[in-house]
Amino acid sequence: EVQLVESGGGLVQAGGSLRLSCAASGFSFADYTIGWFRQAPGKQREGVSYITISDGTTYYADSVKGRFTISSDNAKNTVYLQMNSLKPEDTAVYYCAADHLVRALVFGGPHYWGQGIQVTVSS
Repeated sequence: EVQLVESGGGLVQAGGSLRLSCAASGFSFADYTIGWFRQAPGKQREGVSYITISDGTTYYADSVKGRFTISSDNAKNTVYLQMNSLKPEDTAVYYCAADHLVRALVFGGPHYWGQGIQVTVSS
C-alpha cells in the first residue's frame, strides 16, 4: 500500500520560509515521480512542483519558480519542498502526490495522495 505523509506546514509571515516533507512508503521510491499540489480557498487545485526520482528531473509552476526548490533524500524515501520568499497567495492546503507515470503529475491526476497540510502566509 502506497502511503504519503506530509509534515512541516504552519503559519509564517510574508517573506518567510517553510520546508515541507513528504515521507513515502509501500512502493519502490526510485520508480516514481513525486510532487506537490495545492488548493487555496475558492481556487482550483494547482500543481506546484514535482521530481522524477530516477533521473532527478524537476518541474516548477511559474508562480513558484525561483522561490521554491524540490529535492529528494532517497535513503529516507522522502521528498522535500523548500519554500522561500513566501507570499500570502501561497496560502493553501498542500498535498504530496505520487505516480509511476510522469504524465499523471503533469496533468494533475496522480494515483496516490497524502492527507494534505496547511500553509498559511500572513500579510
